[in-house]
Amino acid sequence: MSEEKKSLNFIEQIIEEDLANGMSKNDLRFRFPPEPNGYLHIGHTKAIGISFGLGEKYNAPVNLRFDDTNPAKEEQEYVDAIKRDIAWLGYKWDKELYSSDYFQQLYDWAIQFIKEGKAYVDSQSSEAMAEQKGTPTQAGVDSPFRNRSVEENLDLFNRMKNGEFDEGAHILRAKIDMKHPNMLMRDPIMYRILKKHHHRTGDTWCIYPMYDWTHGESDYVESISHSLCSLEFKPHRELYDWFLDQVVVEGTIRPKQREFARLNLSYTIMSKRKLLQLVEDHIVTGWDDPRMPTISGLRRRGYTPSAIKKFVETVGVAKRDNVIDVSLLEFCIREDLNKIAPRVMAVLDPVKLVITNYPEGKEEWLEAENNQEDDNAGFRKIPFSKELYIERDDFKEEANSKYFRLSLGKEVRLKNAYIIKGESVLKDARGNISEIHCTYDADSLSGTGTDASLRKVKGTLHWVSIKHAIKAEVREYDRLFMDEAPDSYQDKNFMEFINPNSLKIIDAFLEPSLLEAKVGDRFQFQRLGYFSIDEDSTSKHLVFNKIVGLRDTWAKQEAVQETNKPSEKVSQSQQNQPQRNAIDVIQQLGKKYTNLPEAKQLKAKADIQELAENVSYEELSPLFATASKKVGTRIAAMITLGVLLNKGLSKNAEINDFIQKALQDSDSLLISEAEAVS
Repeated sequence: MSEEKKSLNFIEQIIEEDLANGMSKNDLRFRFPPEPNGYLHIGHTKAIGISFGLGEKYNAPVNLRFDDTNPAKEEQEYVDAIKRDIAWLGYKWDKELYSSDYFQQLYDWAIQFIKEGKAYVDSQSSEAMAEQKGTPTQAGVDSPFRNRSVEENLDLFNRMKNGEFDEGAHILRAKIDMKHPNMLMRDPIMYRILKKHHHRTGDTWCIYPMYDWTHGESDYVESISHSLCSLEFKPHRELYDWFLDQVVVEGTIRPKQREFARLNLSYTIMSKRKLLQLVEDHIVTGWDDPRMPTISGLRRRGYTPSAIKKFVETVGVAKRDNVIDVSLLEFCIREDLNKIAPRVMAVLDPVKLVITNYPEGKEEWLEAENNQEDDNAGFRKIPFSKELYIERDDFKEEANSKYFRLSLGKEVRLKNAYIIKGESVLKDARGNISEIHCTYDADSLSGTGTDASLRKVKGTLHWVSIKHAIKAEVREYDRLFMDEAPDSYQDKNFMEFINPNSLKIIDAFLEPSLLEAKVGDRFQFQRLGYFSIDEDSTSKHLVFNKIVGLRDTWAKQEAVQETNKPSEKVSQSQQNQPQRNAIDVIQQLGKKYTNLPEAKQLKAKADIQELAENVSYEELSPLFATASKKVGTRIAAMITLGVLLNKGLSKNAEINDFIQKALQDSDSLLISEAEAVS
């Protein structure tokens, strides 16, 4: 098998084999067939990506067909949302079609089935039918109405169509085999009575075709070459083919159903019914709530189409169901926004900082780089004055050597500005710090002062000028569920795992350049995370959604929980062994890094970033001297360095030298990580 052949996923291999066996490339046609009974969610992006991706690969048309056979649950709102979401992802469909387009053809075929003795009207109750259908190990029993005459079946079916009977009085069933080992083949239902208004056909019909009967025949009408669906439809393939056997005409394109593993995500609900419950019970504000896994929700939160596509591509096409860690999706949006999001300064938990030796009334407009990842991003001006806001967590009266931020008697640099030194604090009646007083070095702007260059200043803090700051609402979102698999319990309702802290509303202070931002714009709030302007924003009241943090804080929580969890399999002597240092684990991950497939590399990178939270610069710096052939260790060190820099570590000659050597290396992964921190 050639290298090209090996790189194909199993669906592409099927198509290549069909082409090699005589199928014309011009006969390739795919479809994405959503049911318009809810909004599309992240799980659907895999099916969308597969069908539309094949269309792009083979330059073949892809239909968008709505399987609208159940008017009780389907609405035009969902049709519009689905079209909007697919277009936002960047895909273009060839034809917009509906199963309801084929209602007359399906009815005509059903009449043909009855005339050929392949279908009959059953008048049993649903309970009786369920009982006589049998079990996987016990054969079913024929319906007492199975041998009705063709004339009686035609009469009853026509009267069903004309609305003479109540819902549930009769159904039309295919006559196959009640003893078939596949229970789906035991005389499946083809039509049921539903006296509901249809969003497209109105009240024309009061009988509606079932999904299994409609789906394959719709594929056939549209000349779909490969009908791709998720793995739960594999048992349906036999029925899909049986229905086609009855109608396919020689010389026409016969659809081929093939199945792939669906996309399951941890900490996420994928059931449309359960997502609808979240909406109806007002757990969320709507289908597009930024906590929802819907494409609309992800778009509103600030996710990009390219990040979602990268996620789907990384997950790949598989034959077996598995659960993908949601942290991989979050990693993909971080990687994407790191390249494109402008950097700005915002303070979410402010404490006042007063520079006591800065001249009263003076203000300066300092230059700041918009995005070091983008050479064309340019610079902006930010105001500086005597009184600033910094993050409350960026100051401690007393701190250890791993604390790179401000404390009394120690120095830090203010981002794009001066070096300051903590001098004293003011506290309120409850002992909380209300003001931090410090002094600044007037010659230290941008690190140009002679004295500043000799001093070791490890920390860098973001800030905003109080006089110039704009107030904004920040919606800090977290995962909606606290359990990895909230709907996997038989004895518990998924609603029991709702995260009560999934949304926190914060009054934040931002640099004034953000007054010009528009709805949908995305930014990195330096050292805090990525944020997007919500549609609720107005010119007088900006609202930002938190897209994702700079690091996966959940991974850190899970690691702590796992460490504290007792295990019967661990001996007492093992329990008494000291924990390995974070830097040692990072080195171990680095040794294997370059040999890992992409998905595992992303997971390893996320693990390194979490471990780096507990690493000091003194522990990391010896890795800067790692031999050039140990590329994986150097990559791990560079990833760790990125975390420390985000936490406020300032660059020095040693760091700059390490980065420059990496940029001159031949390994693309190392260069990429070096560019991210340069």
